[in-house]
Amino acid sequence: MFRFFENLVDPFAPHTPVNDPPRRLWPFLKGYMGPFRGVFLATGLFAAAVAAVELWLISCSGRLIDTLTASSPEAVWRDHGTELLLVAAFVLLVRPLVFGVQALLLNNAILPNFGTLIRWRAHGHVLRQSVGWFENDFAGRIANRVMQAPPAAGDAVYNAFDAIAYAISYIAGAAVLLWTADPRLLIPLALWVIPYAALVVWVVRRIGPASEASSNARSQVNGRVVDAYTNIHSVKMFAQGDRELHEAQAAIAETRRTFQREMRLFTIMDLVLTLLNGLLIVGVVGWAIGLWTGGLASVGIVAAASALVLRLSNMSGWIMLSVSDFFRSLGTVAEGMQTIAQPIELLDAPDARPLRVTEGRIEIRDLSHHYGKGGGGLDCLTLTVEPGQKVGLVGRSGAGKSTLVKLLLRFYDAESGSIRIDGQDIRAVTQDSLRSAIGMVQQDSSLLHRTVRENILYGRPDATEAQMIGAAHQAEAHDFILRLQDGEGNRGYDAKVGERGVKLSGGQRQRIALARVILKDAPLLILDEATSALDSEVEAAIQGTLATMMEGKTVIAIAHRLSTIARMDRIVVLDDGRIAEDGAHEALLAQGGLYARFWNRQSGGFLDLDAEPEPALTEIAR
Repeated sequence: MFRFFENLVDPFAPHTPVNDPPRRLWPFLKGYMGPFRGVFLATGLFAAAVAAVELWLISCSGRLIDTLTASSPEAVWRDHGTELLLVAAFVLLVRPLVFGVQALLLNNAILPNFGTLIRWRAHGHVLRQSVGWFENDFAGRIANRVMQAPPAAGDAVYNAFDAIAYAISYIAGAAVLLWTADPRLLIPLALWVIPYAALVVWVVRRIGPASEASSNARSQVNGRVVDAYTNIHSVKMFAQGDRELHEAQAAIAETRRTFQREMRLFTIMDLVLTLLNGLLIVGVVGWAIGLWTGGLASVGIVAAASALVLRLSNMSGWIMLSVSDFFRSLGTVAEGMQTIAQPIELLDAPDARPLRVTEGRIEIRDLSHHYGKGGGGLDCLTLTVEPGQKVGLVGRSGAGKSTLVKLLLRFYDAESGSIRIDGQDIRAVTQDSLRSAIGMVQQDSSLLHRTVRENILYGRPDATEAQMIGAAHQAEAHDFILRLQDGEGNRGYDAKVGERGVKLSGGQRQRIALARVILKDAPLLILDEATSALDSEVEAAIQGTLATMMEGKTVIAIAHRLSTIARMDRIVVLDDGRIAEDGAHEALLAQGGLYARFWNRQSGGFLDLDAEPEPALTEIAR
């Protein structure tokens, strides 16, 4: 039975991703509600049925009192025994069935699946965002919004059916019940409903923005705390724990202030509601007693009216809280929409095809990108890398090396110019196929908080165990991997490496990253300070591996240790986003230009960043 209701909607069913989600709340939620239409309709009908059953029982209680006061015990059983037995059977059999189906629809069909569907699709949407989009926000805040908006949407739907639909049905049914008893009993109910509705509107108008502000403050706290935890090495190294705590205190204090403003609304609501409920009870019960005194109503009507308004009075606070929670949840969803409803700006072309690498020629024409600023980045850069050619990139910090790599991977779209691989504009091919064709080892190779095996297989998930171990051997990583053990007792390739690989040394992380790229075996290769984290002995051991990796591939290598790129076919020197020099190592030394000065300034094989720069030169960095 549970499985039937839990599987009424598949939250992971295939769907067409939306590149530009609605930025208004209701259209946004409507996009997720499609698979639940039938379930929502059934839940609404059963909510009304539950309210009708409750009202019918109150009516039956009034009729029972009239029957008991007007007849002897023998006459009651003789004239009404069958009716009493049928009511008892209804209470024991039908009522639990109606309530049970309502509970199953809410608790098992909607709550687990609606939030799951939103979280699944929202996570998929966020993963499709560009690298630049992620660089402009806290990872913690993004994650917090993706995690808290879906359950808030589920809570909103739950309150809509569990309280709001039920309350509307109950109040409408109560009006009918009082009307049938005596139409004049509707007067105090109407006098209560009008200010009650006004109070609901007053609270709703304020609770949504207050909840959104409170949710945004919580996201800010989460983003700051996660940022500190993620960079805990820097926090400890610079002894800035007190400063981080102080910064967090300001964000936490703002969360407290927003929550205080939110809670003031609930206190005002409680006080006004208590007054209104008192007026309702006195009005309806007093009027019913007056009618009974004048012989216009029976004792049963007085009892039913009293039970009805007492029940309605007790429910009114719950209804108000549920309505408040409903809009409070919507406020949380609205805050989350600031992340999960942002459009995807870096898209595949409508007719994009997979990249086909036949030779490995890279052609860059008039490429410019300044990140929307007036300077920095690249400026009209033109460069051709022939198939199988190994090109080294050298330049000062900000010269454009990293920008060129990001544009080649299409982490950004260039502001002007083009990049072609074997004649195919990278904007006309799918992003996944482009990046699948490029292997990259970065200076700071962060690893996933998973096992060593999973990290290496990330390069090629369908590789065999033997191929994976072979790649680790080539990267000079196999021996140290076998000695690894994590805190859970996992060993070797099953050991977890910690978040971003923090449980490993820099050299160990780099060698696992190298193994991952070796396993990927892409035709284009980018080495961004690939050996910077390795000691001289290990670097010497894997130089042969790097040479093997580069065989038959088109390679672009960025290095500060110029000796590592001296044997490249070409060395391109970038300066202020343009190509300043281009040629082989010996030729560039003979020119006596920038590269020659960089080379002469080296100390121990690295660029000497502490040396006094010559005119127009700044320190050399990546």
